This record gives sequence, C-alpha cells and structure tokens, in this order.
Amino acid sequence: MPHHDRLPGTPEFRIKLPQDGGEARGYLLTEFGGNGTHKFALREGSLVAAEAWPGLGDHARRFRAELRESGALADASTHPNRPQAPSRWVATRDIECNSSSAAAALVYGYDASGPESWRTAEGHPLADYLSTGWRAPRKAWLVRGSNVSGRNLVRQLWLKEGLVSLAGVHLPPLQESDPTKSMLRRVVEDGYEGAASYNQKRGLVDELHAFLTQMRVGDTVATIGDGRLHVGRITGEAVQTASPDGLSNLRRAVAWQHDSHPYEELPEEVQQKLSVQHDVVDLTGVLEALDGLTGLTGPTAADAPALQSAERSAQRELSLPDVTDALAADLLVHDRTWLEEMRELLADERQLVLYGPPGTGKTYLAMKLAEYFGGGPEQVKIVQFHPSYAYEDFFEGFRPVEDAETREVAFRLTAGPLRELADLASREGNRHIPHFLIIDEINRANLAKVLGELYFLLEYRTRSVRLTYSGDDFALPPNLFVIGTMNTADRSIALVDAAMRRRFAFVELSPRAEPTAGLLARWLKREGRDLEPAHLLDALNARIDDRDFAIGPSYLMKPGVHRDGGLERTWRTKILPLLEEHHYGEGLDVVARYGLASLRREQHP
Repeated sequence: MPHHDRLPGTPEFRIKLPQDGGEARGYLLTEFGGNGTHKFALREGSLVAAEAWPGLGDHARRFRAELRESGALADASTHPNRPQAPSRWVATRDIECNSSSAAAALVYGYDASGPESWRTAEGHPLADYLSTGWRAPRKAWLVRGSNVSGRNLVRQLWLKEGLVSLAGVHLPPLQESDPTKSMLRRVVEDGYEGAASYNQKRGLVDELHAFLTQMRVGDTVATIGDGRLHVGRITGEAVQTASPDGLSNLRRAVAWQHDSHPYEELPEEVQQKLSVQHDVVDLTGVLEALDGLTGLTGPTAADAPALQSAERSAQRELSLPDVTDALAADLLVHDRTWLEEMRELLADERQLVLYGPPGTGKTYLAMKLAEYFGGGPEQVKIVQFHPSYAYEDFFEGFRPVEDAETREVAFRLTAGPLRELADLASREGNRHIPHFLIIDEINRANLAKVLGELYFLLEYRTRSVRLTYSGDDFALPPNLFVIGTMNTADRSIALVDAAMRRRFAFVELSPRAEPTAGLLARWLKREGRDLEPAHLLDALNARIDDRDFAIGPSYLMKPGVHRDGGLERTWRTKILPLLEEHHYGEGLDVVARYGLASLRREQHP
C-alpha cells in the first residue's frame, strides 16, 4: 500500500453526502498534483455516491470506473431502515486524488470545488489551509489608523515614518512570511484568548490575512486622517517588530503622496468603500477612481496615451441623457420642462415616486423614463409590492432551491431583485451606466419590513451597512435609480410614512395638471380620432370633488374603446364602478351624476 505524507499543520476534512448518506473523510498531501495544487487522500471507509451525474467530466468518470474495477470502491451495505436511500460505494483503502476538487468530484459524482466542499469538523473550508492563489496584479487597500487605542497613528507615525501598521499586540512571533488563514486562526485563538470576543477574533483573522498575505509591494494603500484621504504605494514586505504600547507591531513601508484629499470631495463610490467598518478593507473595486485622484497608475495605464485615458474617463462618467423633442413627442408631454425637471430630480435625488389617481399612466411613464435614461430595457427591473412582500423577497433571504445535479432541495441564500440589479450596476464596466428599479404600487407593502436596513442607504448613498443575512458590507451603487408608483385612490393602504417621504421626491400626476391634463386630446389627435372622449373626461373630472378619485386618461386610450359601443362599455364597466365605490353608502345616483348621457347633455344642452 503506498504511503501518503499528510501536509503538516492541516487537519482531516470531510464531506457530508445528502439525504443522510454518510460522509467521506480525507486529508491534504505534501505532494503536488498536475494542476499545481496539493494532492488529496480519500480515507478508507469513506462513502461515495454511486451515481455519476451528467455534469461529471470524462477524466473523473474514468477514475471512478478504474477504482471500481480494482476493488478500491465497493458496494456499501444498505441501511435496513432506509431501503430507498441512494446507493453508495465505500472506499476499501486510502485513495490518492490529483487534487481536493478531484476528490470532491469522486465523492459527489459531479464536478465540485474541493477548497469549498471539504470542511473541518468546525466547518472551516479547506481553502483556509492553502497558500494564496492568483490575485490581481495590483490591488488597493484601506488601512485605518486614526484611532488605535485613542492614538492617531496616521498623523503621529505613518505619514512621518512612511509606513502603515496593525497592532498585533498579542501575536507570537510569526515564522511564515505568507501565512494561511488557518495558521492565523490558530495563533489568534491562542494569543487573544480572553482578550477578544469570537466575532472580534474572526475579524482580526481576516484583517491579518489581508495585511500579511494578500497585500503586495506595489499595491495602492489609503487611509483617513483628520478628515482627509491619504494615498500611497506599498514599498516593503510585512515586518513584525516591537513598538511602543504594542500599537504598530506589524508594519509595511509606504511611499505616501504629499497631497491629500478632503473626504467630502471624494467620489461617491470611494466614500462608500471608505465607510466599511473594518481596519483593513479591499478597495480594488475603486482602484481606477483612486488612480484618477492621485495619478498613481499600474504599468499598463502608464504606457497608455494620455488622450485615450482622458477619453476613457469621459466615457465612464455617470450622467443621464438630455431630454429631447423626440422623447416629449413620444410621451405626448405638452410641457418639455416637466421632463427636464424629472431628469434633474433623478440626477439629484436618485429616488422619486409618481403618485396620483388611477389611469394617469404612472407605471407606463415610469417604464418609459427608465428605459430612456437607462439606455434600454436591459438596465430596468420592475417589481410590484403587495401586503405579503418581505425583505427576503425584495433584497435577499434563504429560500428553498433545488440542486441542479443532485435534485436535493435545501434552503440557500438567494438574491432578490434589488440585490441582483445592484450587483449588475456595480460590475466593472457598468458603473457609468444608469440602472433603474421600478417599484409599482410602492405603498401596498409594509415598507419598513421590506426595506430593512436599506431605509438608511436610500438617504445616505455614500455609506454602507452590514447585511442581515449574508453579512456582506453593502452600499447602493451611485448609478442605481429608483422610481416608485402610488395610487392615491386606494384608501385601504396606508400612505407612506414621513421617513419614506424624506427619501423620495414625490411627483403628482393629476388629470387637472400637466403632463396628464390634455394628454387624451393629444393622443386622439395623433391617432386621428374624434375628440369627444377627451371632452367627456374633462366634464367627468369637473364633477368629481375629490382630486384623488379623478379619472385618468389611460382608460380611454385602448383600442376597444374606439370600436362600436366601446366607449359606453368602458364607461359602464371601468369608470362607473370606481365612482360607485367612492360614493358607497352616500345614496348618490352615480349613473345620473356621472353617466355618459348626463355628461353629453352638459356638452350639448
């Protein structure tokens, strides 16, 4: 039997098979496989799924067949109380696999990521025990130092001495220059026992791993001191040393720029990243914006012509298209200044609500404006709120999801429409393109329940929050705009509260004011139809005392209205029932007051 040398310092890992199908166990080997990662040994007695799914690669299929033929995988006995359980094989000896992913594919019967699938007994992924893999050629980092145990190290030490640091006061001497997260977890657990909570220790492990392992010479580093952003370039490897009061035991040399930047003048996307509440934050997502502030560039950018760089920056600036006469004509908006005001409101507030009585075209106008300003329907997502709508539906939550390979159903964290659109808007290359979320009937849901911590982000767009389910630090992208619609005639739904009104600009669409007033007449003229429906609608709204129950023109802008008997049918089945409900219990003869015959007599006495 071949001898397998376990990778020193690594524990046993396991995979639990679905449907209580037992588990497989194994460990990393010192030897490297053909793909440059450590080989993996599947332990004798491990259970393996007998069925190979369609997504399994040819090499993995041959490997499983060879192991069956050699007897290394034998039929496992069926549990007497579970005769319908999926069939399993059992490893009759230790099996050497080319990588942890190859071992995971062997166990599951379909391709899977070994570094994420294999877990320790405590649930830590195998990835924590591997050295850092590929990384971007140049990254950017925020390291906080303006309040380290009450000391402003940015002013007192970093800028003067040309360095950046972490405290690490309870850490023993670190022997490895590129420590894995697993090793850092062990030393933090030992060194900070009783000195930090479990959550503090987990955060410290992530920050130490970023500072010691992820950062590289040549990376951009930023910090905030006295309300100003300081940016520099990392010039030295991490060094562990003694320091006064143990406040800067881990250090990296930095070439700081002489110029600094007022925080309030920074681009919004940079402010969002800087608001993340950790001592070490990956800023690579805003590296281009930092380069634009400082002039620091990587090798590729330095070689590019200045003209191309300027053109690229101009193309990536977020802006909304100008209003055109063609747009006003398409939407039949008589007053073009109204459309220009909508553009200014969106540019300034980024959130607005179109409200008014039924039939005023709120949803139609919201979609048309979003598609025009966003550059097409691909950048527009629409949702409709209702009383049972919740945060888990709107943003993210755990939902039952069927695995495409195993057909097992499990609760998994799933993104809702807002998170999906936010992720799309924040992708590299999309950040200068406006994206729109339309919330139809925004007042029909319990807004505090649906929005959760997003209430804060709608008002403070330059900040980020820690999410309830995923734990991610999240901010609304600057290029994400929200348009809501609200029917004021629906008195069964409470109107939005003051907090919501403060976060949105509210624009009324009323049959008695532009752009809705006269819209039906303009549409009838464009379609070459008789103007009588427009005159009748104006007469009807003049008789309705409550402006929230005025009738909008969209009821009379449908093809069926203009067929023989269509106007009478629409009036009888669409408009009069609304007014019956409005006057319910008053004893009013709705037909006599609002019927076509009465209105026509008024038009032609």
